[in-house]
Amino acid sequence: MERPIRVLVAKIGLDGHDRGAKVIATALRDAGMEVIYTGLRQTPEMVVQAAMQEDVDVIGVSILSGAHLSVFKRLKELLEANQMMDVLVTGGGIIPQEDIENLNQIGIGKLFTPGTHTAEIAAYIKEWVKTNRNN
Repeated sequence: MERPIRVLVAKIGLDGHDRGAKVIATALRDAGMEVIYTGLRQTPEMVVQAAMQEDVDVIGVSILSGAHLSVFKRLKELLEANQMMDVLVTGGGIIPQEDIENLNQIGIGKLFTPGTHTAEIAAYIKEWVKTNRNN
């Protein structure tokens, strides 16, 4: 029996708006995934540490603060430093299309903007894991 997909949902920085993160966490849980929600005001270091401890397949970041470029780049650096290149980094929030394209080019997964249906997010994660999971 294959283990469930494990997703860590994070809010990094001073962004205190977590309603969207909680909606996504609930939707992913309802889609059969194990979800760990880190809560508000996390640092990239705290998120990667939690991802290691929880052995997650996916880190999903909800970000509305405008710090998406630095946050996602720092997460990627920390994952590389910890040999965690098999973890999908995805997320969503208020992110301009140009920045989404730049982040995708450095290896960040699909990023979702407001109005995206939660079923689309769950389907993307399931397909990524199906294609990329080694076990």
